[in-house]
Amino acid sequence: MRGPLGRTGKLTVVIVLITLVLAGGATASHYLGAPHSTPSSSASATTATVNSNAPSAPVYTYKVADAYPHDATAFTEGLVYYNGFLYESSGLYGNSSLRRVDLDSGQILQIYDLPSQYFGEGITVWGNTIIQLTWQNNTGFVYDLSSFTLIQNFSYPEQGWGLTNNGSQLIMSDGTANLYFLNPQTFQQTGEITVRDGTSPVDNLNSLAYINGSVFANVWPTNDIVVINPGTGQVTARIDLTGLEKTPGCHCDVENDVLNGIAYDAQNNLLLVTGKMWSEVYQIQIMPQLPAQSQQHRFLNQQLDAASLVAVQAKDVCSARRVPVP
Repeated sequence: MRGPLGRTGKLTVVIVLITLVLAGGATASHYLGAPHSTPSSSASATTATVNSNAPSAPVYTYKVADAYPHDATAFTEGLVYYNGFLYESSGLYGNSSLRRVDLDSGQILQIYDLPSQYFGEGITVWGNTIIQLTWQNNTGFVYDLSSFTLIQNFSYPEQGWGLTNNGSQLIMSDGTANLYFLNPQTFQQTGEITVRDGTSPVDNLNSLAYINGSVFANVWPTNDIVVINPGTGQVTARIDLTGLEKTPGCHCDVENDVLNGIAYDAQNNLLLVTGKMWSEVYQIQIMPQLPAQSQQHRFLNQQLDAASLVAVQAKDVCSARRVPVP
């Protein structure tokens, strides 16, 4: 989310439940530390009914494991950790950019400044490209990952807030309670879900990260991150990061310089968060450990035959022996 002006979410509430073909019982996998599922090109979606008995998600807290310097002039809107670097999208008209950053030093290694009419938003790495949304321009950009050369732009009907991907589709937020699934080649919408905590829609979904089968989303302008089952839209956990904003650093405009930005270092199993114009990026541990999740979390929009599912379950048995980050 944005600069000084907030936004009202859309009223349209649509829930799309992805058809999953599952054989046998579900084997648990962890939010952090479990392997990614293999993408499939075939997908189908059906409309789901609201579960009137769905309970509210449990609330977790955190502890800071480490802190890294961060450019306090960056109005962080998107954050990705990939191949040893942080990639960051900063917002504000006339100050928006795409950056490659050294995590340990906070040094900006590469930067592409957006034209002043664009307000930078969420980003995701897709293959050898990086994709960036803008807020109210209904325009996204595709860059070469190594050179930051602009390859193409594309359009979308909603506002642009957060962006991530599940290995087969882009996942986008627009500040409402909806998540949209896009074809990464054509950028056409292929599905949509409404995110709910219990039975209540969760509006203002902002920066996104896809972490081992779940979507993590900042809820603007709060200190909360919600963990979402992307197959149902149900919030399975809410992480309260209250207090993190009071750590050293200049956060003078507390209404706007809010928590925003989630990145995951899969190789080292590290969860990283920051905020708009914050002077540090924090490595955090979720307290207590998030519970194991079922296979349904991991197979968004995928058709798996029995043999494929058994093979993936066998991998999960091995991965379950590893100790996840608490």
